[in-house]
Order: sequence, then C-alpha cells, then structure tokens
Amino acid sequence: MSVSTSTSKATRATASTRKRRKVNSKDSKNPNKQCHYNSSHDSSTSFTWTSQELAAFKPPERYTVSTWADKFRVLPSTSAEPGPWHTHRTPYLREPMDVFNNNLIESIVLCFGAQIGKTEAELNMIGFALHQSKAPVMMVYPTDMLAKFNSDKRVEPMIKNTEPLAEMYNENESSKLELNFNTGNYLVLSGANSPSSLASRAIKYVFFDEVDKYPVFSGKEANPIKLATERTKTFVDAKHVMVSTPTVENGNIWTAFKQAHAQKEYYVPCPHCGEFQKLVFKQIKWPDEAKGNKDRIRDTAYYECVHCKKAIHDKHKMDMLRNGEWRTENEPDCRVRSVGYHLSSLYSPWIAFGKVAYEFYTSKDFPDQFMNFINSWLAEPWRSAKTKSTQTLHFTESTYERGVVPDKATLLIASVDVQLDHFWWEVRAYAPGVKSYLIDYGQASTWDDLEEIIVNREYPTEYGEPRQVMKAGIDSGFRTDEVYQFCARFPEICIPLKGSSNHKTLTAPYSMSSVEKGVIGGLKLYVLNTDYWKDFIFARVVRPTDEVGTIHLFRDCPQEYTDHLRSEEKQEIRNVKTGEVTVQWKPLTGHPTNHLLDTCTYNAAVADIAGVKYLTEPEEYEESNSVTEAIDYGVGMGNTNHWFR
Repeated sequence: MSVSTSTSKATRATASTRKRRKVNSKDSKNPNKQCHYNSSHDSSTSFTWTSQELAAFKPPERYTVSTWADKFRVLPSTSAEPGPWHTHRTPYLREPMDVFNNNLIESIVLCFGAQIGKTEAELNMIGFALHQSKAPVMMVYPTDMLAKFNSDKRVEPMIKNTEPLAEMYNENESSKLELNFNTGNYLVLSGANSPSSLASRAIKYVFFDEVDKYPVFSGKEANPIKLATERTKTFVDAKHVMVSTPTVENGNIWTAFKQAHAQKEYYVPCPHCGEFQKLVFKQIKWPDEAKGNKDRIRDTAYYECVHCKKAIHDKHKMDMLRNGEWRTENEPDCRVRSVGYHLSSLYSPWIAFGKVAYEFYTSKDFPDQFMNFINSWLAEPWRSAKTKSTQTLHFTESTYERGVVPDKATLLIASVDVQLDHFWWEVRAYAPGVKSYLIDYGQASTWDDLEEIIVNREYPTEYGEPRQVMKAGIDSGFRTDEVYQFCARFPEICIPLKGSSNHKTLTAPYSMSSVEKGVIGGLKLYVLNTDYWKDFIFARVVRPTDEVGTIHLFRDCPQEYTDHLRSEEKQEIRNVKTGEVTVQWKPLTGHPTNHLLDTCTYNAAVADIAGVKYLTEPEEYEESNSVTEAIDYGVGMGNTNHWFR
C-alpha cells in the first residue's frame, strides 16, 4: 500500500512505523479515536491507526483540467465573473482543456477570437500542471515586458487565489520571471524577443501566448517557437500549447492550426429544428428597416439557422453551447499527436449577436478596423486581393529542347544562388520584347564548376550557332568574400547581387553600391528589391507563348523546377511593433526549397541591368549601323559586338 505524497513527512513516518499492540476493549468502543486492523495470523493483535494516518494511504484524487479548475480555481475581482471557476459557463472550453490530460497528444492549438476565455483556459492548464506534477513549466509571451506584466497581473494572482497552489508557492524564492514552488517545480516566464532565456533549461510544458505577435526571426536569428520547443526533448510526454487570435494566413497560429493532425470546429444545435451547425458571421441577420442605422442593427440583429431559417436569439445561446460538441473537420491520415481548435467570438456567452453585427458595420469601411474585426472577432486570418497564391499556376512550357537557344533569343544571362557548400544556377536566353527562355539549370559543387558553366560553356542555337553567357549575377549573401573574388576575376561577365529586406512597394527595382575592400579595382554591388522581381516573374510565367514578355520553360521541364517556383506565396504581414501591414513574398511551410525561384529572380534583374529592354529584332539591326560605340546600361552592356562573345 502506498502513501499519498500530499501527506506530511511526519505523518507518513508515523504510519509506516506503527507497531502492533493488544486490542483494548475500551478502544474498540470508540471507533472515532482509533481504527484497528486484525491480523489473519494472530487475532490477538491489531494495527491501530488514526484517521489522519489512514488518509496517508488514500491515493491522490485524479482530475481532468476542467474538474481541477471547477474545484480549486478562483477568479480575481478584476475578472468579468469573479469568484469560483465554473466550466459550464464556457462549455466549449472543456474539451480543449481536458485534452491536456491525454498523454498521446503532444501539441494543442487554440485559434480563438476575443472574449472567449482562452486566457483563462490556458491558466487552468498551467495551474493543473504545477499542482499535479513536479515538472517545470514555461510561458512564452511576445516580449519580456509583456511577460513581466502578465506575471504581475494574471499569473501570480491566479496562483495566490488558488488554494493548493498558494500553499506550494515559495514567494520569497521567486522573481517576476521565475516562480518557484516548495515541491521543486517552477514556472518560467519569458519573452519571445529574448532567445537566450528560451534556451537555458529543460522544460516539460511550454505555453505560447499570442504567438502571432511574436517578432519575426530570420537567417542566423533563432526562431523563438522552435527554440522553446527544443527545451522539451528530454521529456517523453512533453506538451506544447499555442494560443492566439490569428492575423494573416501564414501567421504562427493559423499555420499551426492548419498543420494540426485534427482540426476541430464547435457545432451547436438549433433550438428549433435541432440540426447541428457551426456559427458563422454570414448567418447574422437584421431587419431591412434597420439597414443604415448601426444602433438599430445592434438592437435587432439575430442568428438565422442555416437549416430551418428560423431566428435564433441570444436567449438560446447558453443551451446551444451546453449541448454543443467539437467535430473534426479534416480526415487525419496518421495517429493524432496534435489537435487544433478554432472558435470565433460568436460563441461567447458575453457577446450578443447584435454586438457582432454592430462591430462589423462600424469597421467595414476602415481597413485597419476591419482587419481587427476579421482577426479578433471572427478568428480568421486577414485576406485581401493583394495576396497571391502560386499553387494553382500553370507555367508556360514551349517546344524547344533543353540546352538549345531559340534562334531569336540572342542575349544569354546566368544567375547563381550561393549556398554554404554548393551552388544553384540557371541560364536563360532573352529575345526582343523581353521574352525569356529557360535554357538549363542545375547544381554546381565548386567555383571551377561555375567557371565552366558561366564563362567557358557554349550553348547552341536551333541552327547550331554557339552562344555564350553575356552577364551573370551571383548572390553574395553567403561566402561574400569568395563571391567578390570570383566576380573580380571575370568583371566583364559577373556581378555580385544581394536581396533587400525592404518590402515597401515604392522601392526601386534595384540600387547600386561600391565594393572596394579586398577587391582590386572595386566592384558594383547590386541590391535587389526581390519582391518587385518576384511580381515581375509571376506576372509573366503564365502568359501564352506568343505574348510579349512571356517567361518560357523548355519542353518536359522537370517538376523540380516548378516546385521551386511555387515555394513562396505573397502574403500580408503585420509588423508586431508598429501594426503596419505590408505585402511580402514568404516561403511556404511545406516548400522549404526555393533556390531556383531565387535564381529566376536574379536572372530577371540581371537581364534588366544588362539592357534587355533595348533588344530589337535582327532585321532592325541590319538596317541600322548607328550602334557602333559602347553604351553603358547600369553595369555596362558594353559594345553590342560583345553580346554573343
């Protein structure tokens, strides 16, 4: 028989060393004082226990998160409904909280709207983890400042108002960002803007709060979500909980929800016909006479059942919520290890249907306010006409063979994406009208290989005439010094490039700067507005073959190339500091490889730098002899006699 860990050490020691003694007839008449256990081997002896000692042998009570919260959690006076927590007030939170008890689930995603109770659900899971286990817990907020604020205003009050946590809490040994408990476990609060604080210790339970407000990290900077998740490797039953309202489609919370093995929506029954449905904004209606009057809309709006078309009013909502159920919208094709929950503010017991209609009406004509309505009220990512998807594009494939230059495509341009231990490259030929033809692409291992491809190799036309690369743009983001030295060896052909992180729409397609250090004679470095050139590419890869400006692929072009082109999409990104929204090309999660998209982008820019727009039909060259001197188009196209090298 085991002794409960919740019983004091002294009591457990007393119980475990209790000696047998003779049965006393007086004691037997007072069952409240002592309890006797008769031995089967010796009826003359018994164990004598007090009620306190017997409690030591009682196994700890098992809770789900919701039953634990119902028994122990007390909301502070600052809450909308202060006092004891009652899960039945927000029945849709029961399953998302209780799935925390499922040892098979590794990741929980709550993509919720405003005033739904997501923060309290998160605190319930944290409180349960601290009380029911000795495992360390981490809470990650967007910034250190928010971590300190929430520690003071939410987390510590939750602990002090919850009796078993208050008894465990060691306030003297705690700080704002590290709360310690007498049981040996602790709660760490950190900001996503402090990578060092996320990587310092092993953690079993990690909670990510408002993840769409996390700073964007790229390149050598650490991704805060990945960094914190790495801390859980030593725990086989670790859990990650991610909570936020969404912002844009490629934001952290919407991406996590869409990647969850099980994606769930809450269905509620109609009070009239009993048919289940999820609540959606388009079913909120108001009388025709209320149109144009936002206050009348607020007073008269109702929800129309999608099945029987009868009006559902606010008085029906609580019964609908209590009888609702979470349903999986997708069909998982593997064992479910992650589950995502999506819920809009339409389900909130504290928000009337008329309030939702009012918010829509007052925000619809103001983009910033309307974006907030979509994000915070409907719990949906913001989409606009400015965004572009590349997944359904059909690229223009021509009839010429790989490695063959179409006859009228007189200008050959190469481009190189530099990696740490290899290179991606492509060669394109350009014809008058800025028509572009992919001639060949591939990977190279060494600078000598690149020299052979860019400088020495000849590419035949349809009639067997040799063509050579006139200009080559080489990415200098990696191995910068090596790139500069290579370009310095072949200055008449090679130019160094660098992509810009400036995503403002009015930025020039490219700018120039000088490279003097370590390069004899110096070089021109071209800084590209890559968003501009990606717009340029995707506007032309889908044009018919006979149109001006079409970007062509050779016959039977491998899918590898088009997969690289489809590796990014254009999305609206919100700056977490300023709130400014910009439209940017961003890699898709499922398409990590985008190197040939980079080479295609560089190629278009270098062709423009080389003066591709000035190419004319061969007949016009034959009629005019005026082009006899060197013309400088950016890097210097040089004498037109050099076009074919």
